[in-house]
This record gives sequence, C-alpha cells and structure tokens, in this order.
Amino acid sequence: MSAVTTSPSVKVFLLPDLGEGLTEAELVNWLVAEGDTVTVDQPVAEVETAKSMVVVPSPFAGVVTQLHGEAGTTINVGAPLISVTPPGAAAAEPSSPDAAADPEAEAYRDEERAGVTVPTDEQLAAAPAAGEPEAESGTGSGNVLIGYGTPGTGTGGRTRQRRGGAATAAGTPDQPKPDDGRRAVFCISPLVRKLARDAGLDLHSLEGSGADGMILRRDVERALGTSAEAPAPTDSGETATETRAEADRRSGLQITGRVPVRGVRKAVAEAMTRSRREIPEATVWVDVDATALVELRADLKRRQPDTTPGLLAFVARFALAGLARYPELNTRIVEREDSSQEILTFDGVNLGIAAQTDRGLLVPAVQRADRMSARELDAEIRRLAALAREGKATPADLTSGTFTLNNYGVFGVDGSAAIINHPEAAILGLGRIIDRPWVVNGELAVRKVTELTLTFDHRVCDGGVAGGFLRYVADAVENPGGVLADL
Repeated sequence: MSAVTTSPSVKVFLLPDLGEGLTEAELVNWLVAEGDTVTVDQPVAEVETAKSMVVVPSPFAGVVTQLHGEAGTTINVGAPLISVTPPGAAAAEPSSPDAAADPEAEAYRDEERAGVTVPTDEQLAAAPAAGEPEAESGTGSGNVLIGYGTPGTGTGGRTRQRRGGAATAAGTPDQPKPDDGRRAVFCISPLVRKLARDAGLDLHSLEGSGADGMILRRDVERALGTSAEAPAPTDSGETATETRAEADRRSGLQITGRVPVRGVRKAVAEAMTRSRREIPEATVWVDVDATALVELRADLKRRQPDTTPGLLAFVARFALAGLARYPELNTRIVEREDSSQEILTFDGVNLGIAAQTDRGLLVPAVQRADRMSARELDAEIRRLAALAREGKATPADLTSGTFTLNNYGVFGVDGSAAIINHPEAAILGLGRIIDRPWVVNGELAVRKVTELTLTFDHRVCDGGVAGGFLRYVADAVENPGGVLADL
C-alpha cells in the first residue's frame, strides 16, 4: 500500500511506485502548504523521476499537517510524502511525556508543523520528531500507484495561511521563552540549531534565505564568517550545492560547486553506461545525396504549405520501410532465468525520436509507427517532442521504443557514433544537410549531402544486415519518389 495511517487522527501518504520499477523521485515543487485543506485526488506535489515529470495526487481529504521534504530533495519510493489530518480529527499528540517536555524536541516539532524538513544540502537524513508514531497500513483513493489521479480531480485551493511553530517553554539562544513574544524560528534542522547554539549565535537575529524565511546552514555560516559562495545554476539546469573553498587535488584549481547527478541526467548516465558495458556495438555510415528529397519536400511545401511533413518524417518513413526488410535491427536481447540469452522480435515498430530538452536527452516513442504515413509520423513526432520539452511525457512514452532515430544534424554536426538506447538493438543517426561537391553523371556538381550513421548490436546481426539496411535508407533518400510510391 502507498498510504498508511500514523494514528486515528493523522494519515501519512507514502511516495507511491510511479511505474517502470523506479525507486526514487526528486521533489520539484509543492502544490499545497501546511494548513491547506485538500480533497481526495487533489494534486499535492510535482516530482521528477528518471523518466518524466509527474503530478502526485493525495489519496486523503483533510488538512495538511506536514510536508515531508523540500523542493530539490530526493525521496525514495515508500518514504513519507505528506501527512493529512481528516476533517474533524484532532492532531496527534506526542506519545512520550518526556519528549513533550524536551525543549529541543518541542522546537523541532514546531519546525515540522511550520513546513520545515530536515534534509540539508549536505544530504543529512531526516530525524523523526520525538514521540512520532510508526506508520500502519491504511487505505486511500487507490489512484496514485502510477502517479496520476482520476478524471475530475479536484483543484481545492489554500484555505488558510501557513503557520509558524509555537514558542517553547524553555529559553535558549534560539528558543525564546513564552513571555518574550517571539515565535520559534524557521530552521532547516536541529543540526543547524546546534551549530548556532555552539557558536553562541541567536537565530532570531538572522534572516533566512530559504523558503518563507527558513534558516539554512549557509545562513548560519555566513553569520559566523565561514559561508561559502552561493550556489549557481549550471548549463544543465541543475543547481550546484554549496561547497567550502577548496582546491581540486588533481588540477589544483578551486572547486566552485558540486552538481548532483540525479533525475533525467542520472537515468541517461546509467543507461549509456549500461549500453556501452553490455552491448558489443559496431557503427557503419554513408554519405547521401539528399538533393532529390529536399526538392520533393520544397515542391510539396509550395502546394500544401500546412500539411507537408518535415524531412525527419520522410527519413523516419524510409527507416521503417528498411526495418520491414531487415527486422533483425528491430529486436532486443534479454536474459532468461537460466542466464542464457534470447532475441525478442516484435510485431511492429515503436520508433523512438531522440529529443534534446532542458531536462536532458529524452527519447519518446511513436507507437506502431510502422502503420503511419509520413504526414502522420510528422504530426506524432512534433506532439511527442513538445511533451518531452514540457516534461509531460509519460514513462510509457519514454520507455516503449524498439528502434531509435536521432537527428543530431540540428546541432550543426555531420556525424556521430551514437550510443544505442539500451535495451534496443540499433540507432540511426542523421547529420546536417549541407552543400557539397558531388559527382553526378560523371560531372562535378553542388548537391545537398547528409551523412547517415547506423550503430547496431553485433549480437543480433552481422555487418551484412546493417549495411543492407543503411544502403536501403540511403537509396530511399536519394530516390524518394520511387520508394514512396511503394509505401
């Protein structure tokens, strides 16, 4: 079960299995705050898995009492995500009198009630609040097992503002007595409190740089004169974590940041590493005169400007025709229980289209592309590319391909020995189309030339099959009219 109950009055929703065997997700954004009233299946958080961005709905209705995580942290499947108090139920009381009387524990509970969680930029594990009961099994809407709610999901908004923690009974440098009229501070973890207390620093004198004025470790270090430089975004969209000024032992240069490998970048790294480790790949390529294809499309564009497919759709159509003749490239090798291997063949082609996005390289797949015309392929390629760029492609969109087409020519390069999209058996690459000198009928001419590159798994076929497929696609590009007439 993905939802459990901590007591008769508080329900804890655990991060569900979002599909495809994923074990963790990065919390991107909370859609609710503590103190909000939520309905069943109302979206409460946006998380990014290794496959896609997913909106997670609540299986419970009631008042949000605790958010178990901060934006940017990684949460394991099965770990607490959000706590909800059902309508009419009282908040859970501490089960231990000693814990209730402990000022440090009480202050920590105040922070938790105010929407603060323990994970820090040093990736410290969260410490449970004193007296917090263990989870027990419960029930929910049942619609969150793959990360999506049911149709007609409510959009209940916030009904009250987030509340700060109550002042504690004991007075410390960072915890005021009740009679001084000050609230308990927003602090990211007890360890940050201890750092300030050991240095004799009053946390009430600090302005937190976190959400809603939350005091982070860097705020304390800055006040103590030991703060590191502020983190900066990287080209990949990740944010470098703080790091004290230190020199790299290998290069001698100062280290300015550390970027965690997670989300899509982590998935890409793992897939590429596994592909190179497991697949004995080989690459063949050929230069192709694409002048006839460019002219054919230009002529169609003049006559049908709104429905003319792009060049990539035509190449995709030729590749699909080639796979019908050389189906060995549209296969997958899998291991059996006895450690032997077998080649899976498929009734159809799901054509993956490599798409560069702000979140990294994604490969959404056109389902049963072998049944589509060039116009249908063009429309579906554009639709899936838009979903990938917006982070809305589903895990099924991103993991169901059987053969991949990669148009790296859009980056201005001629060719590439691409890495196979594991566990597929081949990937076809298309370079940029440029004017080059070319011999036509014994005479030198300027033609539109591109390079086609095929990287294939040498376990599923030999060079003859790979060369035959690549030559078929190249001939189709050079003589598109003849091939399209047969499709």
